[in-house]
Amino acid sequence: MSRQTLLKHLSELQACTRCPRMNKPVVVGRPVLSRVILVGQAPGDKEPKLGRPFAWTAGRTLFKWFGEALGWTEDETRGRLYFAAVCRCFPGKRPEGGDRVPAPDEIAACSRWLEREFQILQPSLVIPVGKLALTQFLPPSPLDQVIGKRFAISYRGHSADCIPLPHPSGASPWHRMEPGKTLLRQALSLIAAHPSLAAIE
Repeated sequence: MSRQTLLKHLSELQACTRCPRMNKPVVVGRPVLSRVILVGQAPGDKEPKLGRPFAWTAGRTLFKWFGEALGWTEDETRGRLYFAAVCRCFPGKRPEGGDRVPAPDEIAACSRWLEREFQILQPSLVIPVGKLALTQFLPPSPLDQVIGKRFAISYRGHSADCIPLPHPSGASPWHRMEPGKTLLRQALSLIAAHPSLAAIE
């Protein structure tokens, strides 16, 4: 892993204009040389303004989960995991309300950046957050069949473990009711016990 290679990658990513329907700027995380990649879905409307992924309500919940499971602060979590996403730009709002789901062509266009990050970082653990991220690595399944479990995956020819998490959105009650609460705790325990996390100081 080369920090210079990663910095060059992030510079190119921030200049991306492949998806004209997406809102700029591109949102990227810190240039962390980590063997653990956390893959979100897409930024919300606050993330471009604040300049970091998971910067608002869902982020507070996500970092609370990592704090409870690993004892890490938000700053420590951002400094130890590489934050990626299925799409790196805010898709915009739907006319009927809520954030627009990225279109298949946008997901495909943005996948080149995630593929490059796998090449650079060679992750041993992937943590997809939310259904859109989950389906990039695993077949579509109900959350109660995938949360709380560890999977061996191959992404673009790269093998890694995958421990999914539900989306920490306040709009979704899944992680606040059973069986979601128990399965979430199981997933976080698996993440905390993973060798790639144990190696992170």
